[in-house]
Amino acid sequence: MSVQDAMFLHVENDVTPMHIGGVSIFEGPPPPFDELRAMVEGKLHLTPRYRQKVRFVPLGMGEPVWVDDPHFNIDYHLRHSAVPTPGTEEQLRATAARVFSQHLDRSKPLWEIWMVQGLEDDRWALLSKVHHCMVDGVAATDMMSLMFGGEAERTNGDRWHADPEPSGLELIAYSARHRVRDPAAQVRFALRAPGEVLHAAADIGKALLGAAPTLRPSTSSLTGPIGPHRVWSWANVSLADVKQARAGLGGTVNDVVLTLITNGYRALLEHRGEPIPGDRVVRTMVPVSVRAPGERGEYNNRVSAVFARLPVGIEDPAERLGAIRVQMDGIKSSGQAVAGDALAQLSGFAPPMLLALGSRVATRSARLNMDTATTNVPGPQVALHTLDRRLLASYPFVPIVGTIRIVVAIFSYDGELYFGVTGDRDHAPDVDVLTDGIEADVGRLLAAVG
Repeated sequence: MSVQDAMFLHVENDVTPMHIGGVSIFEGPPPPFDELRAMVEGKLHLTPRYRQKVRFVPLGMGEPVWVDDPHFNIDYHLRHSAVPTPGTEEQLRATAARVFSQHLDRSKPLWEIWMVQGLEDDRWALLSKVHHCMVDGVAATDMMSLMFGGEAERTNGDRWHADPEPSGLELIAYSARHRVRDPAAQVRFALRAPGEVLHAAADIGKALLGAAPTLRPSTSSLTGPIGPHRVWSWANVSLADVKQARAGLGGTVNDVVLTLITNGYRALLEHRGEPIPGDRVVRTMVPVSVRAPGERGEYNNRVSAVFARLPVGIEDPAERLGAIRVQMDGIKSSGQAVAGDALAQLSGFAPPMLLALGSRVATRSARLNMDTATTNVPGPQVALHTLDRRLLASYPFVPIVGTIRIVVAIFSYDGELYFGVTGDRDHAPDVDVLTDGIEADVGRLLAAVG
């Protein structure tokens, strides 16, 4: 397991399950469950990680290792459920929130798929969970397309057989060999290309200076202790409307999306009675993919982060978009994303036990002082089908972590943008106000264009 993958495993605790996922809604009627089972089983040989479990190296002498699960049983990972009549989307969201609140079993492969029937308008849904240590958002998109796109392959009766599970001593020996190789390779790189190392160091310093204004103590109700239960809301807007706003007012699609989210947070803070002066901002971490084009299809984590300030104090949507556009242009030129990736790679020198402890401490620390996190993952812009049923909508789920009580994920699919908002049930039960604010701001932006 890579250093960054392991971090997502180490930060998990009793109130912070670290899986990502989502709810995909399909046209009905729902297929027989046995057909879904056969379809998933026919894809497993293409995704070997789905039949592997995590083994921790004794005494913390190496990063966790993926090994075949000799007791793998697909029926444990595929679940069948239903929502009560009348089967509203609100009932589906409540069901999803309960499922997302539950930890994945670390003694088994870290994924689940729930088939949910009983939705109104003759629809059904697939609820998916996969641990963040397996994939980041971009890789998960590739895996979703692989699992649910195309036809399942026939196995011709061939049975899968797990490789022998290594002993503790074998894991220690493997980790020792692995860690001896990696630092030597990086030292050789440093000796061979000192100019590149110095350039990377300069980028890191520049990026940290650029992010410094965001790293201040937070006094917002958006942050603080969290509990073990979740609420989950969603919104969706037309990608064509977003592109129309971008064409008329300037900026990028991502700038417009951040403008909509900013209005959602403004509506939420107004609902809570918090003061919103003109210079009020909500500080967000924005994960960005640093995956190279040739890395598509590799199921691991290749993400970095930039830090942005959402200007909730600006009421006018066009003015708000202009402020976000200027800020994001500055962030792009600061090298924050590249520097963050460089820091993540350098952390590979840390002893695994110290890395695990440091990752846990970081999630409880206020040193970054972010109010929220926002992640935007591009998806396929053509209709997908599963078992001859069209995928109508796909809402993403990402976990809250540390002292952040609300996070926003965006997934684009077939001409629509789907927002999934995760909140802590004890301190953020009102996330529906945020999603309503996102949808309401689209019309205001289009009116500004007109």
